Amino acid sequence: MSTSTVNPIVVFFLFLQSILLFSACKREGRKEQPVEPAFELKIPEGFPQPEIPADNELTADRAALGKMLFFDPILSADSTISCGSCHNPAISFSDNAVVSVGVKGQRGTRNSMPLVNLAWSNSFMWDGGIPSLELQVLAPLTNHLELNLPISEAINRLKKHPVYPSLFKKAYNREPDDYSLFRAIAAYERTLISGNSRYDQYFYQGKDVMSESEINGMNLFFSDRLHCSSCHSGINFTNGTFQNTGLYVVYPDPGRNLITGNESDKGKFKVPTLRNVELTAPYMHDGSIATLEDVIKHYLSGGKFNRNKSAHVHYHDEGLTDQELKDVVNFLKTLTDTSFINATK
Repeated sequence: MSTSTVNPIVVFFLFLQSILLFSACKREGRKEQPVEPAFELKIPEGFPQPEIPADNELTADRAALGKMLFFDPILSADSTISCGSCHNPAISFSDNAVVSVGVKGQRGTRNSMPLVNLAWSNSFMWDGGIPSLELQVLAPLTNHLELNLPISEAINRLKKHPVYPSLFKKAYNREPDDYSLFRAIAAYERTLISGNSRYDQYFYQGKDVMSESEINGMNLFFSDRLHCSSCHSGINFTNGTFQNTGLYVVYPDPGRNLITGNESDKGKFKVPTLRNVELTAPYMHDGSIATLEDVIKHYLSGGKFNRNKSAHVHYHDEGLTDQELKDVVNFLKTLTDTSFINATK
């Protein structure tokens, strides 16, 4: 980005951070302490302890308040949709629509990302433009294509609600405000932990729960032949980087470039988690690929020419046999955590 060019989104979030910091400092005289002991997240085997912000210690009251807010249409302009409308618990908090529909039938431009294991993420949205889970709440709330509700109106509604003021008081020892609204929803989202898939049981617990086809698919996935794990690695099957996957010669959506202003970031989007990927079709940032089979075929083909295309996306002359393709898909399906899905429905 040149010194004479300043991205308005970057400026906006820097401004927002300064407001929140000022808000926190102004209230320092009455620091919000949890009114109940913090509770321990159930960390899956093989997962590290997540970092929880010091100013949003996790308690049952905070998570419960955040869950209530997440599914309440009170936070949309016309009170018809909620966060949960585009992040369905039955499909790993994703949306099976190509792009989600906001208030008054407004269609977004990107596919809804699944909300899973966010406690281990350090950037949010497809372009990574938001650095914390607390700040992330603001984006869909105020976006005119999504909930389209000014923060001031959201707070006004919550203050007049017959139940919310007492719940905010119990959780954060304060009346509803932007500070506590953002933190409550973030607290709930940190409890959405998926780590008990059949793959987890096989890899971390040594259980004999995967078929020969699934194991063969796993070996292919992690092999130098396919290089899937060059990007889809770690506990969440994402390295958190931004990649141009050769979907288009010219990308209608600039992706990461919208945040950084760098030409080299055009068409780059965050590598998504593959946990519960069986449930989260359609795929890619714009929902343009319908099936897992077609996603794999796209990568095998090397995608389309683009000067920013990732070095990890290239033509595989050896390809895959029909059985090998089926094996890789079968492996990806072992990442489905039915206990997580059933617990959050």
